[in-house]
Order: sequence, then structure tokens, then C-alpha cells
Amino acid sequence: MSIPAKFEAHKVEGKWYDYWMKHNYFHSEPDEREPYTIVIPPPNVTGVLHMGHMLNNTIQDVLIRRARLKGYNACWVPGTDHASIATEAKVVNKLKGQGIDKNDLTRDEFLKHAWDWTHEHGGIILEQLKKLGCSCDWERTKFTMDDDMSASVIKVFVDLYNKGLIYRGYRMVNWDPEAKTTLSDEEVIYEEKQGNLYYLSYDIEGSNEKVTIATTRPETILGDTAICINPNDERYSHLKGKKAIVPICDRVIPIIEDEYVDVEFGTGCLKVTPAHDENDKVLGDKHKLEVVDIFNEDATLNGYGLHYEGKDRFVVRKEISKELEEKGYLVKVEQHTNKVGTSERTKAVIEPRLSDQWFLKMEELVKPALKAVLEDEEVKLFPKKFENTYRHWMENIRDWNISRQLWWGQQIPAYYYGPGKEDFVVAETPEDALALAKKKTNNDELTAADLKQDPDALDTWFSSWLWPISVFGGIMEPENKEVQYYYPTNDLVTGPDILFFWVARMIIAGYEYRDTKPFTNVYLTGLVRDKQRRKMSKQLGNSPDALKLIEKFGADGVRVGLLMSSAAGNDLMFDEALCDQGKNFTNKIWNALKLIKGWETNDSIEQPESARIALSWYESKFNKTLVEIEDHFSKYRISDALMAMYRLVWTDFCSWFLESIKPAYQQPIDKKTYEEAIRLFEANLKILHPFMPFLTEEAWHQIENRTSEEALIVASWPEIGQIDEDVLSKFDFTSEVVSGIRSIRKKKNIPNKDSISLSLINNENVGKEMDAIITKLGNVSAISYVEEKLDGALSFRVKSNEYFIPMEGAIDVEAEVAKLTEELKYNEGFLKSVQKKLSNERFVNNAPEQVIAKERQKEADALAKISTIKESLSALK
Repeated sequence: MSIPAKFEAHKVEGKWYDYWMKHNYFHSEPDEREPYTIVIPPPNVTGVLHMGHMLNNTIQDVLIRRARLKGYNACWVPGTDHASIATEAKVVNKLKGQGIDKNDLTRDEFLKHAWDWTHEHGGIILEQLKKLGCSCDWERTKFTMDDDMSASVIKVFVDLYNKGLIYRGYRMVNWDPEAKTTLSDEEVIYEEKQGNLYYLSYDIEGSNEKVTIATTRPETILGDTAICINPNDERYSHLKGKKAIVPICDRVIPIIEDEYVDVEFGTGCLKVTPAHDENDKVLGDKHKLEVVDIFNEDATLNGYGLHYEGKDRFVVRKEISKELEEKGYLVKVEQHTNKVGTSERTKAVIEPRLSDQWFLKMEELVKPALKAVLEDEEVKLFPKKFENTYRHWMENIRDWNISRQLWWGQQIPAYYYGPGKEDFVVAETPEDALALAKKKTNNDELTAADLKQDPDALDTWFSSWLWPISVFGGIMEPENKEVQYYYPTNDLVTGPDILFFWVARMIIAGYEYRDTKPFTNVYLTGLVRDKQRRKMSKQLGNSPDALKLIEKFGADGVRVGLLMSSAAGNDLMFDEALCDQGKNFTNKIWNALKLIKGWETNDSIEQPESARIALSWYESKFNKTLVEIEDHFSKYRISDALMAMYRLVWTDFCSWFLESIKPAYQQPIDKKTYEEAIRLFEANLKILHPFMPFLTEEAWHQIENRTSEEALIVASWPEIGQIDEDVLSKFDFTSEVVSGIRSIRKKKNIPNKDSISLSLINNENVGKEMDAIITKLGNVSAISYVEEKLDGALSFRVKSNEYFIPMEGAIDVEAEVAKLTEELKYNEGFLKSVQKKLSNERFVNNAPEQVIAKERQKEADALAKISTIKESLSALK
């Protein structure tokens, strides 16, 4: 079989992926084998592959391919998430471009557009994952809005409602004015922003007195319904029981007292706006204050905004501060840094807003999930440091706001039959709802037309928290064969940024609906950053096109490059040079294949001693490295496992083993050595396959023609064999001797083709069994064991052993003497200039300490070099 001169990734990748798909290697069905299961963190249905996906899914593919080689029934379930906020925003923008306003559409009309968008753009990312080599069970692909997946979500909602854990409440929520929906606390990102603190004066009713308050949001004064002072603050005791007048709107409001007020902040006097601040809402409830909401859902001002009606809140902030200044109410403005909540999805500044929403009680639900991670260790986080983050979130959990003012998503299964807040029923279907409503109202006259379903959709996370169960049908059919076999899954690979959003909630759902963990190990990857440690983003333009990287370096090169510097939980500083290094590694392995397959074999040749030693050594080296690799995998140090393989193959196999067994130029190799070399090369391919699937499968089939049952993807992971530590130790020592010979050859320009003799003083009492390796790799004609140093010879040390290479015939002595004399002259001149500087008292007294230390180091280095040159000259003469 003719092996191509170069490994051409673009030709090989499509060929082997099609082959794997054709033979259904990725598909899994329950059988007698032990399952190994991973569920993919479902990317947004309309998303495209970015560097984070590349890292995350490469790690998952490494784990699943290794499990397949180890004989497990490997099942990797792919799928996508409907991403309600992001997808709805894209559809709304698309419609806007066509001159269509969402508000002019019915829900069904809008959903048709959303489904059209999903069908047009959805699933692109899954096709891109195939380019990376991901071996998902594509027949199992799920989407969180599939009928069966949605049915699971609705069933869980109804179940939790019936358990008294879901309730409807009028609460202060996080409002995203761009997406026009509520967000959970976890979807709000707090950023430090530079703003202003505005000091405003309010007139006191019936007097010439004024009171000054400080606020970062002057536009909200139009919603003020009280001013609050601390009852212990003597500065304002004279204001007790009085009323103030809000500037511009002239609303008369009470001055109330509460110890909540911080006397040290601002003026110690607080404006109370119950509709637009969570703490103010608490004060408002306590003191029974009026609630005045001044904002529309898009954060423009409504009728309470008076002449600012219809204008955006930030525009009004500028304009009202100007009006307040003109009317004499603005006392002063100070710069002020505060934390501002922003939407994780749209980046809009969050507006606290009072709203009727659906909530899930978390206090009891969270307890088994806390215990599973922090006490019983049924679920392990890698790295362990994230346990503290997990603890903090879970111990400070609040009820989960699960409703969203969106249409794209599972519609909340609450059906209203009357105008009252409690005039509703919760059911899985409209038919069940009607039956419940008739029973609740004791009115058999009710019809389906009398019921109106809640327009809100459920939070996307409320569907994805069921993912490991629902993909196997475990919600709708808790006893079905699939969920009994594949659940709980084994490993989850995801980012720490969704440890609470998704991971913790899946653990909660697992214990609630399966009474067990959803997975055993959670491998938390770091963020992919650029060389300057900046997070990759479209805005910065520092995120490379994932598919272009694959085109340039090959999928295997990119996979290796990504994992080379990706320790668990630590951010990855991505550099294209890493992918280039990965590509070079593929070329190294390919060249090794070509070298071995290029040798002719001869049955009648005896196996050389150097080959016998090298085979024995590499067998032990491979097994010892395999132990190391298994340990790294057990601790989810995937990058370390790869680096161990990299060193084994690049250095030990290619640089030492192949050189030790390589036949002389145009000479055949003995059959025994050749067959063993092929066996060891195949073992290398097996452990490399999870990381470099395309290259290894191609090389595997280049070695010999194989059937589909003999493909590498379904081969067997190597068993750990015997490790001869004595052979390993002796070979390590021998490799240092060879390196010493090579170093002298390089320094003295002695060609490798020219043989040399070697003498040694054997202080280490090293045996002669490795001499055959030294003879072959050093091109040594003879090895002599001596008692005294050899005059006129070049020397080096390995531990206490001294080695000598006679120069006679090896080098041109006259030319070497001339070269060393010139080098000595230069170094003596350099030393003189350094010592002159150090003898200058003015320099020594005035120069910084580190500069003087540097000069003294130069002096020491020069003296050492001069001594070495003089010794070499003495030996030559």
C-alpha cells in the first residue's frame, strides 16, 4: 500500500467521518455492557461554533472515544437549546427588518416565524461539531422544544405546582427592557460603572425649609412616595411628622422614620420609590406607601413621567437633571462608582420592576443537591475549588422566577377562568384544565372558550434542568428501559459560568425526579482567552473562526492545540501557535508511519542487540506512561494526559526508539523487530485516537487492510503490562551518554557519519548491557573502559562517570586550536572591560544594586568560560 508523502487532513477527515457514520459506530442501544454516558451541554439552536464550544466538545469526544475503546457502551447524546430570550430577540429583529411588529402578530403567527427561523438556522452548530470529529449518537439528537421534551417540562411544572412548590407572586423582579421579560437573579451580571450622585433639595410643606437627598437616578423622583429619615439621626428630628414636596411633579409625600436608613451615606436622608427599588419596596410595604410605576416595559417613561412621557430613562436622566438645576433643586453632582445590574443576554441595564410572576420554592428542593456535592460526594466537581462557589450559591438560594414575558418557549400551563388572582387552574392539557375549572367553580357550564392560558413562557433553564432525564424519556415514562440503563450519566463537561444556572439545577431535578444524581463527575473547563488574557468576543475581534482553524491546521491539530494548555478549571490562553504545534505533531506521527512502513524485512537476519534492548525499554516506557495517563484521566487532567502521550510519542518513540532499531541506509530490518515495532506503533495509535481520531484511523488502515470490525474506533484500549524499572533507569542513563556524544559532535562539527571511539572511567559501575545502544546512536566504533583520564581528548560527565572522545582523526586540531585561541582572546578582553567597570568606585557607589549584581555575574561567567577554554587548549596541545 502506497503511503502519501504528506498527511492531508482535508482529504482524510471527510472520508473517515463518513465511514464512522456509515458503520454506525456512534450509535448506542442498551445491552449487556456497562454504559458510559455523556449528555452534551445543549448549545443555542441558532448558534455557531466558537472557541468555547471547540474546547468543551473536544474534551467530551476524548472521554467518549476512550470509553468506547475501553469496551463501554458509549453514548453521547447531542442536542440544542431553544434559548428563548436570544432566539426571540433574533426573530423580532428579523421581522422588524421586514417591517413587521411583533405586537401586530398573534402568538401562533409569531411562533410560525420562530419555527421557520429555527428550521433555517437551527442545527448548524451540530453539523460544525462533526467537522471537529465529535462522535455523538446523532440518532438521539434532541431539541428542548421537541414535543416529548416540552411535554416533560409541562408535566414537571404541574407536578411541582401540585406539591405546593410553584406559586404566583407579585414581586420586585429583574426586568430586561430590551428583551421585555423578567430574568432570574443568576441571569443578571453586575458591573462596576462610573456614574453620578445627584444631591436634590425637596421643599418642606408649609415652610421655607428644604431637605436634601442623594440619588444616582434623578429620573425616578417622579415615582417617589416618601422621604425616610433614621429616627436616631438628630439632624432631621425636626422633620418628624412633616411632609415634603417632590420637585417638578409637586407630589406631597410623607416623611417617614426607619432605622434602615444609613446615616453615613449621602445626606442620611432617603427618597423612597417603591416601584423601582427592591429595598424601597420593602420600606413601602412596611409603611403602607403608595406605589407609583413611572416606566413602560421598554424603560421609557409613562404618563407619570409628565412631559418626559415616551422618552428613554437615560435620556430623561440628562434632561431632568438640567431642569432640576434650572429650577434650583440640584444642589451638587459628585462622581460615583456603583454596581449596575445588566442582562446576561442583551447587556441592557436591568430595571427593578413590580410584576406578577411565577416562582419555584427552592429552600427544600436544594437540600439533597447540597448534600450530594458537599457531604456524600456522590457528585464530584473538578477542580474541587468550585465546591466553595457551589456552596455559596446553594446556601444563599432564593426562589426561582421561572416565568418569562416571551412567546418562544413552553407556555405556562395555567388557565384562567375569571378576573381574580386566584381564578386559575394548572393542568397538562386544556382538556384537563377545563375539567379542573368545572370542579373548582362547581360550574358545569364552563367551556374551553371560557379559559385563557397564561401568555408567559417558562425560563429556558426550566427545560434544560431536566436534560439528563428528559433526553431518555425519564419524565414521561420513569420506568422506561432507556432511562433505567443510561441514567445516571457518567461525566458532564461544561463551563463554571453555568455551574448554578444549569449544573446545580440538574442535580436538584435529579434528586427530585429520579431520587439520584444526574451524573457522577463534573469537569469544569476554563474560559478561552487570547494571549493578552482577554475574554474572546466578537466586539474585540479576537475570536478566531473555528472552521477556518480546522481548514488551516486540520481537526486533529486544533484539538491537540486546544488541549495542550487547558488545565481543568483554568482559563486557556489560546494562541494559534498551539494549533501549529498540534499540526506538527500529526506530521511527526505520519513521518514515523512512513519510516516504519518504508523498511524492507528479511527473515534470515538476526535481531541486533540494540533493537532487542530498545524494544524491551519502549515496552516498559509505554506501560509506565500508560499508568500515568490513567491517573491523569482519573483526576480529569486531560491536558496532562495528552502531554504525557506527546512526550512518549515525540521523544521516546520517534527520537529514541526508532533511531535505536532503524536499519542502516538501504539495508533491510529483521522481521521480529519490524513486527514488534508495528505492534508498539499501533499501541501508540490506540491511546492517541481519542485526541487525534482522523490521523490515527488513517494510519491504522495504512498499516494494513482492515475490515469495519477491525477499525481503530472500536479497537481495544491497551492493558497495562509489566514495567522493568531497571531497564528504564539504565536507558535513561544511556540516553544521557548519547546526548553527551551528540553535544560534542555538534560543538566540534564532527559529522554523524564519521565513527568515533569512546573511553570511560566507570565510577558508577554501569554494566555493559547498554553499550549496543551507545554504539548505534553515537556511531561509536569501540568503547574502552579506562582507569585514567585520556590526554588530548574531549570529555563530558554523566553523574560521576567520565567519558573521553580522542580527537586524533576526529577533528582538525590545528583549526580547533586557532578557533579556541581567538575565543580566549575575545573573552579575556570582555573580562577586562567588566573588571574595569567594577573597579570604578563611582560606578559601584551610584549604580543600582541589581545593575552591579548583573556585572558581577558577567565577570563570573567570563572567568568560567576562560577556564574551560584554557583546559580545552591544554588538552589539544
